[in-house]
Amino acid sequence: MEYSFSAIGFDLIKKHDVDEFSFGFKHRGTWWMVENLDKDSGLFDEDFENKLIKIREWAIASGFPAWHPPKKEGFFRHIVVRKSYHNDQFLINLVTTSTNLSEFKTQEFVDLLLHLFGKRVAGIIHTINDEIGDRVDALSGSSELIFGESKIVEVINGLSFEISMSSFFQTNPKCAEYLYNKVLDYVGKVENGVIMDLFCGTGTISQLLAKQTGNKIVGVDIVKSAIEDAIENAKRNKVDGISFHAADVGKFLYEFPEYQGKINTIVLDPPRAGIAPKTLRKVMALNAEKIVYISCNPATQARDTLALKEEGYHLTKLSFVDQFPHTAHIEAIGVFEK
Repeated sequence: MEYSFSAIGFDLIKKHDVDEFSFGFKHRGTWWMVENLDKDSGLFDEDFENKLIKIREWAIASGFPAWHPPKKEGFFRHIVVRKSYHNDQFLINLVTTSTNLSEFKTQEFVDLLLHLFGKRVAGIIHTINDEIGDRVDALSGSSELIFGESKIVEVINGLSFEISMSSFFQTNPKCAEYLYNKVLDYVGKVENGVIMDLFCGTGTISQLLAKQTGNKIVGVDIVKSAIEDAIENAKRNKVDGISFHAADVGKFLYEFPEYQGKINTIVLDPPRAGIAPKTLRKVMALNAEKIVYISCNPATQARDTLALKEEGYHLTKLSFVDQFPHTAHIEAIGVFEK
């Protein structure tokens, strides 16, 4: 979950913006207004969200200002939290600017979180982001571990996965088991050839595929920290037969032509924007018999379906999994066969 600070709030009673220190969710349709979250939203962890008001009160008392989006100034920007359902712990990332950073009492923030959540705090990270863009991970920023561990552990289908703050991992682990089992069912039995897991993240699907099929698995993701996690996760789970590569999917396929004609099945799990047209053409050029396409945005999947159809791939199966209750979003899994 990502919670935002802003010097501009939204008054839910008066239905307009107010100039006040705010901490919670962005007001729908805006990038500058934040609605204070005073109690559990039903989306994340009840205990954590019920205590966000305590974090807001502490931040206000610190004297450091919330980020002012239009003016591009301030100190507090975001708090990002990852939760391990298996260990019932949090990995917490405080994102601020470097304004008057030497005066910020980091240990007080750590002590506050330990007081509020105790042993549920696995680790706390402080990220510096001075860029004006509204994103957590600044390209020119830095992150420092200020308490505990830099990763949490989640368990899916009996396999354990270490997850760092920037690595992709499904937000709903229990529902993810259903999603991944559906993917395994769609991949089925692969007689010969390589299975490619593109946009593989921390290697969850790759390892599950290796356990089920016994085939050679190749996992690719552009996020280096995710691939590092994937390699360590495979070692921890004692899963063999996988090679992971930190690379751009399109460039990787171009640089490793030896896989041409040897790939039987491709599993795609791209970001919400879908697959770049050039990359999709390179994927289709591998001439795999089957492509299992997982999407968190059916609209971009539908767009890519047209391109796949033009290359002779037909949509033979389609399932929807409601990974995101209380939202309009849904996960789609499609099987495309030559």
